[in-house]
Order: sequence, then structure tokens, then C-alpha cells
Amino acid sequence: MGFTPDIYLLSHSLIVPVHSFPNSSIHSLPMQPVIQIKDLTKTYIMGQTQVRALAGIDLNIDTNEYVALMGPSGSGKSTLMNLLGCLDTPTDGHYELDGKDVSKMEDNELAQIRNEKIGFVFQTFNLLPRQTTLENVALPLVYAGVSRSVREARAREVLESVGLGDRTDHRPNELSGGQRQRVAIARALVNNPAIILADEPTGNLDTKTSIEIMEIFEEIHNNGNTVILVTHEPDIAEHAHRIVRLRDGIVESDVRNEEIRRASDPEHRYKQGLSL
Repeated sequence: MGFTPDIYLLSHSLIVPVHSFPNSSIHSLPMQPVIQIKDLTKTYIMGQTQVRALAGIDLNIDTNEYVALMGPSGSGKSTLMNLLGCLDTPTDGHYELDGKDVSKMEDNELAQIRNEKIGFVFQTFNLLPRQTTLENVALPLVYAGVSRSVREARAREVLESVGLGDRTDHRPNELSGGQRQRVAIARALVNNPAIILADEPTGNLDTKTSIEIMEIFEEIHNNGNTVILVTHEPDIAEHAHRIVRLRDGIVESDVRNEEIRRASDPEHRYKQGLSL
């Protein structure tokens, strides 16, 4: 489903978490895979050498799952993240994203899919230094061809949702690391994507700020988004409901997390010195 500017004029009444409808039949419907990967491979040519980064990945991720991807350096998790985010194409295999085969798409088609379906959050924030917070968040809507009034209204809305409604005119160098990551999360949410793909989102943050950021991801997941978190930190991965570990370009393990760590849990916040 593409971005429809008119819908966002009514976003406060239309974008409502699924759990706001406790008696709705939507809860009885089985979740469908938003990501289906079969025998995915990726080989890089480096001079006379072929380096196989992915050696045949099979992976399904359902709508509204919260998944952590883990693995040591060289495991293939960064390559898989690039493929999941439609930043690259596989050498072989099949990748279906939200019902569309993206395995062999051209660059312009992949760019459209990224803009419509995926919100990215990076370790280094990737904010434009000369742009205000509001302008950084609204940028994906510029690419989508949305009018200025609508994109600014939507950007203000998502900035409010991450607690930065009073920072719209600030530039990145006027914000703390945690605030910059909140801006990056707001930018990822502005197009209401099906998937949030976060690459080491707490890697540059202290423990207290990391927990605050993980609480935002919990809320995003609770609102119905699929969240895929790439991390090497076990304590961060434990916030996910499912943990997939890669090694040597293959899935080493894929398990349900039976002891989910919740950043919003009062006891957990107390231990981290956060306000309740």
C-alpha cells in the first residue's frame, strides 16, 4: 500500500493501535509473513576472490513480530540487514516483502519499496546537520511527494510521539545522543511503514538512554509495526520476542524468547535509575 497524503490529514483518527480494539475480530486472524526468505545467498567479488557472505538463508517474519538478529563480526548479519532493507539485492534465492517479490527489482523499484514499506534507524543517526529536527523527520515525505503542510503536520505528530515535540527547531548538534536517536526513530515512523529496521540503535548510547530508546521500540511494536533489531548486545536482544543468530552466513539458531526484557517494567526502570 503506497503513501496517501489525504490519509495523514486524518492520521490522529485513522492510525490507531490494533490493541485499541479488544473485541475486534482482527485478534482472531492468524499473522501473515511480512517477510519470506528462501535459500537467500549473497556473494561479493573481491578481485579474483569470491566471498560468500550469505550461504542460503531461510527466514520468515510475521506481521507485528519483534525480532532480534544477532551474530559475531563476519556472520552475515549486516549483509542480511542490507537485503532485508532493500539496500542491496541477493545473488540468488527468493525474498518476498509484504507480498511483493523484491529479489530481482531494479534500483528505482527498490527505492520506492524502501520509502513505502521500511523505516530505518541507524547507530550513527544519519541526520542532516544543517536541517532542523522537523526537516530531518519530514525528509521521507519530501521524497514521497507530499505537500509541505501535510508533511510538517505528520512530522510534528511523530516527534510528539517520541517526546520531542518541543525540539522541532533544534539542529542535531543541539541535541543529546538519545535525542538524536529519537529524531531518527521519528523519521523512520513518519511514512507509517510496515517494518522498522534498526541497526545497532543503542550502540552509541549509555545504559540509561539505551533503556529509554528500547521503551520506544516496545511502544512501536505494541502499535502494530514489525520490528527487526540488529544487535550484538545480548541484553538488548532480550527485549525482542524472537532471537535469530547467524554464523558463517547461515542461521545458527532461531528461538522464541521466553524471558522478554521489558524496558517499561517498573522494576527494570528502578534498577537502571530511571523515573517511574
